[in-house]
This record gives sequence, structure tokens and C-alpha cells, in this order.
Amino acid sequence: MATTEHTHPNYMAIFWSLAVLTVVEIAVIYLPTGKLTIGVLLCGLALTKAALVAMYFMHLRFETRTLGLIAVTPLAIATLLVFLILPDGFAVAKRTAGVKAEAGAPAKH
Repeated sequence: MATTEHTHPNYMAIFWSLAVLTVVEIAVIYLPTGKLTIGVLLCGLALTKAALVAMYFMHLRFETRTLGLIAVTPLAIATLLVFLILPDGFAVAKRTAGVKAEAGAPAKH
């Protein structure tokens, strides 16, 4: 019977990688760019951190490809649902923009 052995990852290196990514996330908040750019950067950094945690601390890096696909499926479904909800969010924002402007106008006597 063949045994599949793998070397244990350097957990301290992964810890420091996660710590550096956290510092980068904090620095991104203070960038003088638009909210959309900051949001995209923060999402990318969060996905990177989640992948590191899943691969090494959940030991998915050493599992079969099928188990990895099972772990990625909820992420794909969540992404699909976000893109399905986005048009509704934009429609609500567009409709309520006029209402907010009228509510903030001074009263006429």
C-alpha cells in the first residue's frame, strides 16, 4: 500500500504573508483613488488571504482536485448571486437619488 506523504508547510511564513496582506489592506483604504478601485483591491486581497488559509490551514493544497472543486463551488455561486443582485441595487439607488435630493431642499414659504 503506497502512502502519500507531503511536507508540512512553513506556517510562520504563511502567518507573515497574511500579516503583510492585512497591512496592505489597511494601506489601500487610505489611497487617493475612487471607491470602486479601493473596493476591487480589497476584494482581491481578501480572496488572496482566503485562498492562503484554505490551501494551507485547511490542507486543501494536499487534497485531490475534486475536493478542491467542491471547496471552490460556493465561491462561484456567491459571485454569481452578487452579479445577479447588482442591477437591482443600481435601480434602487437611481430611484432614491431624486427622493434624497428633494428631501434635502429647503422649504419654501
